[in-house]
Amino acid sequence: MPLRRTRHLCVLAAALALTVTAPASVASAAGAAPDSSAALREVLFVGNNWDGTADVIESTGDFAKIGRIDVVPDKAERMAEINADPIRWIYFMAIRSSVGEGHDQFVDDMYSTPDGASVVVSRPSFADVVSLDLATGAVNWRFPVSGYRSDHMAVSPDGRRVAVSASTADKVHVLDIATGKELGSFATGAKPHENIFSADGRHIWNMSIGEVNTALDATWLDWTKGDRRITVVDATTFERVEVIDMRERLDAIGLKDYSDAVRPAAFSPDESKLYFQVSFFNGFFEYDVATDRITRTKTLPKNPATSNDRTTWVNDSRHHGITMKPDGTKLCVAGTMDDYATVVDRATLREGPLVTVSKPYWATVSGDGKSCVVSESGADRVTVIDFATGGKTVSVPVGDHPQRVRLGHVETGWTGTPGT
Repeated sequence: MPLRRTRHLCVLAAALALTVTAPASVASAAGAAPDSSAALREVLFVGNNWDGTADVIESTGDFAKIGRIDVVPDKAERMAEINADPIRWIYFMAIRSSVGEGHDQFVDDMYSTPDGASVVVSRPSFADVVSLDLATGAVNWRFPVSGYRSDHMAVSPDGRRVAVSASTADKVHVLDIATGKELGSFATGAKPHENIFSADGRHIWNMSIGEVNTALDATWLDWTKGDRRITVVDATTFERVEVIDMRERLDAIGLKDYSDAVRPAAFSPDESKLYFQVSFFNGFFEYDVATDRITRTKTLPKNPATSNDRTTWVNDSRHHGITMKPDGTKLCVAGTMDDYATVVDRATLREGPLVTVSKPYWATVSGDGKSCVVSESGADRVTVIDFATGGKTVSVPVGDHPQRVRLGHVETGWTGTPGT
């Protein structure tokens, strides 16, 4: 039976569970379910990709800084390995000159462990995933991914498994978050990117975005971008359950010139709808899981100052970052190349105020579910937008080129790793 049918049967139960435990579901889905044996503090981790650091800030309130993590304490050792291997060196420099925009990529994604004692980080330029002890800053374990670059991750609802995209190997690894042991892996489309665990932990959805580092960005050259698709697998056996090719669904609604490279995405609370962005598009789509079709298209405003030359858009992005208010009533969208973020009413798809921000690269939800938090990669800060009003409430300076922002936990009293 196709996944979309079995998933539809679970909608009511999932919705009830999310309604009863809404505040907890935000934290557990985005930052690992906390371990009750330790006194933990909910926080937001902000990965500063070009810095090689992660800032830790309050998850609500004034979002004040709590501490900082050095995510490359083993940098000298890793660089020695790269410099000794000509092929690895070539890939390292290619990442710097292309997707890194002239910079090394030291942190793409991160999640805390359930006990709040460690943080697990994917490091694209080092093609690995590491677990870092939050008390000492030391590396607990390191997992080199297949190929030459690691990318987006996802953590299971129980916080004990982490999935990471190996973007040059067209593969996703699933690891034990405590030990770094590989539990399994699965093949994807070209250049796997976003990963999402289903709320019940039974499935993993992977979105492959294809080749985004070439200048072959004209619509008639879309075929050069590779095989892009959503791959859904069983999270225990890692067997493929379903493949969804958005090319067919876009063509069905007359959008043959739109890219089918699915970027960030967010499920509705009952997981009956998927809201997703694609390369080059200033907006997003609504996909109905049960009927397997795109049901609505939302085009958001263009910034008149944004160049129409698609080769100038970073990594084929136009808008990159979307999240949903826990009650399912609002979406928050990062309009990356258009330098704004906005809250969108889910029922009407009407956008609110366009909040001016500089190259926002991600959007997530605050710990209390009342706000959207976007990373301003062009201004080295995170900005908080109120879901109720659509207005900005506060901005907090962070490190160089913040990208992913994730909810998680640290031990109460933690103030940073040594030396930061």
